[in-house]
Amino acid sequence: MKSKNLIVFLIAAVLLLALPLVLQTQGNAWVRIVDIALLYVLLALGLNIVVGYAGLLDLGYVAFFAIGAYLYALLGSPHLTETFPAIKAMFPNGLHAPLLIVIPLAFVLAGIFGVLLGAPTLRLRGDYLAIVTLGFGEIIRVFLNTLDHPVNITNGPKGLDAIDSVHFWGLNLGRPLKLGDYTISSVSLYYYLFLALVIVTVIVSHRLQLSRVGRAWMAIREDEIAAKAMGINTRNMKLLAFGMGASFGGVSGAMFAAFQSFVSPESFSLMESVMIVAMVVLGGIGHLPGVILGAVLLAALPEVLRYVAGPLQSMTDGRLDASILRQLFIALAMIVIMLVRPRGLWPSPEHGKSLQRKGGATPGKPLDAPGVDSPADEVPGAASRPMSINP
Repeated sequence: MKSKNLIVFLIAAVLLLALPLVLQTQGNAWVRIVDIALLYVLLALGLNIVVGYAGLLDLGYVAFFAIGAYLYALLGSPHLTETFPAIKAMFPNGLHAPLLIVIPLAFVLAGIFGVLLGAPTLRLRGDYLAIVTLGFGEIIRVFLNTLDHPVNITNGPKGLDAIDSVHFWGLNLGRPLKLGDYTISSVSLYYYLFLALVIVTVIVSHRLQLSRVGRAWMAIREDEIAAKAMGINTRNMKLLAFGMGASFGGVSGAMFAAFQSFVSPESFSLMESVMIVAMVVLGGIGHLPGVILGAVLLAALPEVLRYVAGPLQSMTDGRLDASILRQLFIALAMIVIMLVRPRGLWPSPEHGKSLQRKGGATPGKPLDAPGVDSPADEVPGAASRPMSINP
């Protein structure tokens, strides 16, 4: 069994490593689609900690994406040195922060904002929590849109451009890499960086899921009152979930800014948050393979549908807009999938298992059937001892 799993792992590793090299032969546009899909996988994995593990509906997750993106943009563009003479005096050649500094900064800063978001929402649940987090996401977007006066920090709706590409150890991912007669394009180099970050995030998420912290999050997700009665510090666990989930969103945002070389508030709208939540729900809440599958499908599907919507638009003499057709196809696909697979394309086998024993019995089994938990099963001899209210 282990040898079979090892063979599958090696085949998957070879395919993932060869994928951009094969796609770049058909044009860099296909590699860019895969790169963006990997960034969305990072976002979905971070949100899965909040929504999938802890059961906290967060509709403002794109705010942490924006925080990481603007952090990298400010540290990697000439905007600060051109706006503030004091910064230019300290860094006459520009900031040009390296990758090994930007990623930890984005991780920590987004985590701090995640805790700040979670602190006032500890007593909120369900729809009320979703509304508050939605408002937080919009507040961050509005701030980014208006912080160009009286002091120009974010350059307002114009956004920040001329952002440095990722560079480390003498390797600049913004330029093609030549190995003899073979050339690896810039987007393919970014693919390997994003893939490495996704692998690290998957490992961390998996270890969190199996840890005591992960089990505490799932207990809160299933029944917060019961979890609190069992001695779990629900306040700290919720804050930790918000902080950890936000941290991965910040790292993804920093990589997005480096990849695009331009950021503006328009990239961090409410629809982005809704799309990230849809990725988690569509793939399978709380299940890492399902979340990855949902993120890849919803990130790549709009781009692939360009080749479907274009011909349909030409068939109607341009009366139907291609972007509207793409949104229509995506909506129809999501509706069909939710009807056929209500728990997601690849649901977790553990998620919702407790609901199968609602009322203390497994469907189809009486309460005294073998295999059904009861107080008599938990405490040896409990059925034979008389009940007493005295200690």
